[in-house]
Amino acid sequence: MLGRTLREVSAALKQGQITPTELCRKCLSLIQKTKFLNAYITVSEEVALKQAEESEKRYKKGQSLGDLDGIPIAVKDNFSTSGIETTCASNMLKGYVPPYNATVVQKLLDQGALLMGKTNLDEFAMGSGSTDGVFGPVKNPWSYSKQYREKKQQNPRGESEDSNWLITGGSSGGSAAAVSTFTCFAALGSDTGGSTRNPAAHCGLVGFKPSYGLVSRHGLIPLVNSMDVPGILTRYVDDTAIVLDILAGHDPKDSTTVQEPVKSFILPTLTDVSKLCIGIPKEYLVPELSSEVRSLWSKAADLFESEGAKVIEVSLPHTCYSIICYHVLCTSEVASNMARFDGLEYGHRCDINVSTEAMYAATRREGFNDVVRGRILSGNFFLLKENYENYFIKAQKVRRLIANDFVNVFNSGVDVLLTPTTLCEAVPYLEFIKEDNRTRSAQDDIFTQAVNMAGLPAVSIPVSLSSKGLPVGLQFIGRAFCDQQLLTVAKWFEKQVQFPVIQLPQLLDDCSLSLENEKLASVSLKQQ
Repeated sequence: MLGRTLREVSAALKQGQITPTELCRKCLSLIQKTKFLNAYITVSEEVALKQAEESEKRYKKGQSLGDLDGIPIAVKDNFSTSGIETTCASNMLKGYVPPYNATVVQKLLDQGALLMGKTNLDEFAMGSGSTDGVFGPVKNPWSYSKQYREKKQQNPRGESEDSNWLITGGSSGGSAAAVSTFTCFAALGSDTGGSTRNPAAHCGLVGFKPSYGLVSRHGLIPLVNSMDVPGILTRYVDDTAIVLDILAGHDPKDSTTVQEPVKSFILPTLTDVSKLCIGIPKEYLVPELSSEVRSLWSKAADLFESEGAKVIEVSLPHTCYSIICYHVLCTSEVASNMARFDGLEYGHRCDINVSTEAMYAATRREGFNDVVRGRILSGNFFLLKENYENYFIKAQKVRRLIANDFVNVFNSGVDVLLTPTTLCEAVPYLEFIKEDNRTRSAQDDIFTQAVNMAGLPAVSIPVSLSSKGLPVGLQFIGRAFCDQQLLTVAKWFEKQVQFPVIQLPQLLDDCSLSLENEKLASVSLKQQ
């Protein structure tokens, strides 16, 4: 049951093949088994079981609330959850229990979803490895997969088992690991520069960043107000569409959400791609791109072409300025947003009471890690009176040029852009931490952050396993507010590539899962 799509599980619940409580207990037992991955910061066992009980009553009366009723979900720990601690993986918010739910959390609960817990992340979502939170790094479930282990035995390097685990990507790594190990069917992440798509690519999942303004940010603890969006992580594109259908729409509590009513996002099945025009941005072919990802990117383009789609090379000329521009705008907004954590109203407060200034300084020194403090310092530098014009204002102008590049490409008749999501597959933790957070983020956000600056929808889709037996994802980028068209193309692509499901024999003693996977693994892009 755990490897099925949302619709299949929903149907099984309606037919009484399984009850919400049984499903909830199955997921809770997996959360316990996979505890060592560090995917969850807080497991809300009692809450989930109580919600399952309520759901069961509704099913008995034949009054289910919809496709998500009785379905286990997880939420990144930077979304406010009423009565459940919300930490942003920081000492600054340890012990903080919000008095309200984020709009997206409330919408899921209103549909009867079961909240399994809050997932791990980089502190305040600043990072691309899920390695920098105060609760420790998240381990990639694929480190323990049959597919990776078998490949590793063929060329052993003599490293110890324990130290050689892989990162999940970030900053929504906990949510990715939670979905990847079947502890929930969907999870919320956030995406400011790629934080949902990056871990999705590394964990073999669908990671979706909606158009800016389509989904409410109310209750998402802000990082960069002008770029943050709630993201969705699932195992199938259809599941993403079901969740998006519930989350999308205007929220009076978020003035940046769309005013006009949104249409349903349930996806039609696309059989003919011959009317599509797929753009391949030439600037994304960077020297750092691994040869394997490049080859899969090219095979994916060939796949569209062989099915009759028009595939053309396009140019996004300001791409080379994009990561620097993103850094200036991101840190400036971070500095402004982090000013609220002063030890007065909520969160951590130090014991020093010599003066208000001393209390502020000590609170922030104790509450924030080096990464967060570094970004605050950078941002405050860019916002200084003498630097404001040269940095912040100039970056705003470059951001407009980057957004216009996308507008021009889509106006030329391109429907969807196809790009890599990451430079390579997931790397071992010990290799990842050789570089500092800022260097890593600049490398890892290279294909993803421009989309946030332009406010466009994008989705990472798992394509194939690399020669090391690890997932590789590709990114599709759509026109603003054409999220449904983007996901429809992604669904067609997903069906063509038949990405194999993760096999975790030590963790999942459910043989039926592995058997289903064997069937699925028979077709893949590799062989085309």
